[in-house]
Amino acid sequence: MNPGEHVTEIVIFTVLFLVVSGMGFVAARWRRPQDLASLNEWGLGGRNFGTWITWFLVGGDLYTAYTFVAVPALLFGAGAMGFFAVPYTVIVYPLVFLVLIRLWSVSHVHNLVTPADFVRVRFGSPTLALLVAITGIVATMPYIALQLIGIEAVLKTMGIGGSGLLSDLPLIIAFVILAAYTYQSGLRAPALIAFVKDILIYLVILVAIIYIPARLGGWEVIFGRAQEKFAATPAQGDGILLNSNNQLQYFTLALGSALALFLYPHSITGVLASKNRNVIKRNMSALPAYSLLLGLIALLGYMAIAAGVKPIGTDNNTVVPVLFDRMFPDWFAGIAFAAVGIGALVPAAIMSIAAANLFTRNIYREYINPRATDAQEAGVSKLTSLVVKVGAVLFILLIDPQFSIDLQLIGGVIILQTLPSVAIGLFTRWFHKVGLIAGWVAGMGGGLVLLYNISNPAIKHAHFGGSAFPLEKLGFDTKMTIYAGFLALLLNLIVAVAATLIARAAKVPDGSDGTSPDHFTADEGDPRVKDLELQSST
Repeated sequence: MNPGEHVTEIVIFTVLFLVVSGMGFVAARWRRPQDLASLNEWGLGGRNFGTWITWFLVGGDLYTAYTFVAVPALLFGAGAMGFFAVPYTVIVYPLVFLVLIRLWSVSHVHNLVTPADFVRVRFGSPTLALLVAITGIVATMPYIALQLIGIEAVLKTMGIGGSGLLSDLPLIIAFVILAAYTYQSGLRAPALIAFVKDILIYLVILVAIIYIPARLGGWEVIFGRAQEKFAATPAQGDGILLNSNNQLQYFTLALGSALALFLYPHSITGVLASKNRNVIKRNMSALPAYSLLLGLIALLGYMAIAAGVKPIGTDNNTVVPVLFDRMFPDWFAGIAFAAVGIGALVPAAIMSIAAANLFTRNIYREYINPRATDAQEAGVSKLTSLVVKVGAVLFILLIDPQFSIDLQLIGGVIILQTLPSVAIGLFTRWFHKVGLIAGWVAGMGGGLVLLYNISNPAIKHAHFGGSAFPLEKLGFDTKMTIYAGFLALLLNLIVAVAATLIARAAKVPDGSDGTSPDHFTADEGDPRVKDLELQSST
């Protein structure tokens, strides 16, 4: 595409992007503490965010630019299977309601910053904490890179993207700006920007679901053309309805994704920044509103089919930007593109901060400098956040974008392996540290083996071609598939239980050092939690 044809869009996109970036720098003075030189202030915003700030922050963290372009792209290519993202964001909130409230209490009472901090104290095992930290960092890296895919898709549509260093320069500049204001302002930057990001996205989607169907002839025409497209393809798994071959995959993918979503370090970071338990309760009740928005976003994929949209090259992630470019006036298309671009800034910032906190607390402080001061921790975390962003940029510049998407699927399988030690560990200390480590090794190894044996001829990947594992490869006479992460988690739990029984029978020390008692829960009735509630409300 020729940039000269998109001058209005480019100008509006650039202006809004720069305004929001300026807000990122100003955020250092917003709710300014006496000193930003600590992880509590830089990495968790002082643990003092109220209901509205947390709602926008966590919502902006979970519903990303990648969601904006990839979920509709999945419906565009595969049909109803892409709707898995809607039920998993519905069921996730009841699942995490109890878990995250308890994690908040434990973390505030014991001054914990990361989920690996909790594991370290809960099970008295620096090795297990190290595995959880590494898992979080590895799973987060491709997720950050995928935010770039959203910006890249918009730039391509405006005729700016392409191949080569010069054509990638706008993308690099965008993330340099992101790195700069994140380094300066910490978590306060994405918290402030999230307000603008969500308002823009809501505006664009509400206009899109009214304006675009009206131009295309209504929803009956949209669904009819989508059905015609899928009926004409040889694939057995597409269509506007699920079939017997992909129903199990749909269910397990939705459930597995729900369990994984709040295990990601960036999700936990947003929650730990809340000032009290009531803030989390209110947010878990209100955040499903985003799920309604996600369902509407997904329908953009069917609209693109009805509009006859063709992706740029082989990049299906450009489907939504091309749809906006074709259907909207130039000025509103510019706003829509800005919504996608800004939608990448909030989660990318939080993800880089969360990954940096993991490295600082659970690798640097644990193994490199155990006597690190608060200021040293904050400094290392700031530098690490820059390194993480550089790695994300390299993902996009050096690796095929489709492979980056596959890496994100791998990331979901990987982060699920921390569920026994983090989520279940909040409620029981029955698992032995040896069992949890053995389960992690089995689940991680098994999950990667399963993913390696998934092919996708459509994108010419013999291995790591998705997350739908064919049950016929396990000896079943069926064409059904199942989410690889679900099987890997089951393997993890089975091995963890067996290894725990063996370790306890052999009377292997469990790692308890007096700092991880059996009732390390900090429940709502705990006077320490009540004191925190009182302090945060005054």
